Amino acid sequence: MKIADISEIKFQRNEKLVEMIGEEIDKAYLARVKGLSLSPEVIQKHSDLKIVYTPIHGTGVKLVPEGLKAFGFKNIYNVPEQDVSDGNFPTVKSPNPEEPAALTMAIEKARQVKANLVLASDPDADRVGVAVLNDQNEFVLLNGNQTATILLYYLLKKWQENGKLTGKEFTVKTIVTSELLADISVKAGVEYYDTLTGFKYIAEVIRLNEGKKQFIGGGEESYGFMVGDFVRDKDAISACCMFAECAAWAAEKGKTLYQLLPQIYLEYGLYRERLLSITRKGKEGVEEIKKMMETYRTSPPKSISQSPVVMIKDYLKQMVFDLEKHTEQKISLPKSDVLQFFLKDGSKISVRPSGTEPKIKFYFSVREDFNDVTKYDEMNARLDKRIDGIIKDLGF
Repeated sequence: MKIADISEIKFQRNEKLVEMIGEEIDKAYLARVKGLSLSPEVIQKHSDLKIVYTPIHGTGVKLVPEGLKAFGFKNIYNVPEQDVSDGNFPTVKSPNPEEPAALTMAIEKARQVKANLVLASDPDADRVGVAVLNDQNEFVLLNGNQTATILLYYLLKKWQENGKLTGKEFTVKTIVTSELLADISVKAGVEYYDTLTGFKYIAEVIRLNEGKKQFIGGGEESYGFMVGDFVRDKDAISACCMFAECAAWAAEKGKTLYQLLPQIYLEYGLYRERLLSITRKGKEGVEEIKKMMETYRTSPPKSISQSPVVMIKDYLKQMVFDLEKHTEQKISLPKSDVLQFFLKDGSKISVRPSGTEPKIKFYFSVREDFNDVTKYDEMNARLDKRIDGIIKDLGF
């Protein structure tokens, strides 16, 4: 029997257990978000930065623009058709900011108003998609690793400049997120933690360090970011505000965010990442994926795309196997059905099956030294070919 109307749901509510919250919570929250700002003087100089924002029919419709205004940004443009809160998401096939099509209307609006930056949050306003202008004055989408890279790079540079680093700070990323975030933390002399996928694990690290160390920021490749420790979950409102501040900071240095990325790569090497998600059908699909993981464990590849496998991390066995030194080491993270292969050439392949559907995800990360900005596009194309070779060698 299907429920035809909400009145058919029998529910006796105890009003004493329900407390309605109002504007005072919004004000308190926005005050904490504004307190994250590290460059208020730079925002004052670049307050005319043009920002297009869309909540994609979701809950960020009020607080993201209010947060950006609280930071000092004056030119915030919305996408009226997508400001409508509607669970049918009538203007998109998917309201996921990871999907390029979800930002189509916002980018079109940005072209009309000659905006500098496009921000889009998912319906529950915890993840953020970003589009920036390239050198040809065209909008390009950043992936989650690139957004996290820019954000963390900015945070650590400003903490250094502002004299806020005491040696008791830390950052957090997930194991499938770019190793570039670890490189940035290490070079800044800031401790970093790896966690399993999911912000509950990042929040747990913050809780365990409470009163001893201060969390600066962190995130994951799937467009979730956290700055400061007062939310303890991925948060699009604070992330949008801080990313707009990054854009102002870059503008102060005479750069766009698009131009800032290669500058970061000059310091740490050029990283390129890609996600491949493979879905099979039904019970047979579940068995096929289970068999795939068993094979990777019992007969791991000795080399992938002509580069030797030098290390394997098995999060189900909670072991690290160093194949060059012939040593084994315990992993302190909780058990999880994840495998990682590290190659001689610096590549990393992470394999993670879904626990709820016949799907398996492959996360690819490749790296090369980078010392010539003029060859940025050429090197990206070469790294894309390397990822193509890895995928082909794995049989997909």
